[in-house]
Amino acid sequence: MKARVKWAEGRTFLGTSGTGHSIVLGASHGEGGTPGPSPMELLLIGTAGCSAYDVVSILEKGRQRIEDVEVAVDAERAETDPKVFKTIHLQFTVKGRGLSDAKVARAIDLSVDKYCSASAMMAATAKVTHGFEVVDTE
Repeated sequence: MKARVKWAEGRTFLGTSGTGHSIVLGASHGEGGTPGPSPMELLLIGTAGCSAYDVVSILEKGRQRIEDVEVAVDAERAETDPKVFKTIHLQFTVKGRGLSDAKVARAIDLSVDKYCSASAMMAATAKVTHGFEVVDTE
């Protein structure tokens, strides 16, 4: 797996994945907003994306009729450098028809605790927790 980050200007960078996808990232510099997510925000997005991917896959294999999966992430960072994440909470909202709460809980547990490499890496420095809500659309 490869990636590249190139400085554009100020505190703006262009990240390109080995598969050719690009994203603008950076932080505010002086006045003005941010050009894109910060590197630390990208870590949270990547963790949530990794786990959401697993959950969708597991539930589809379990023949659950899912219609939507959303993961809200709330994290706390240390106050001193290197300001690593201390806590990360992943809150899943899974929507579908006739979903089994037990199967949704199991899929999330399997993802966060076993399959998602991103959450496993984050757990090396942060306490990673999760919760979920099932919304029946029938």
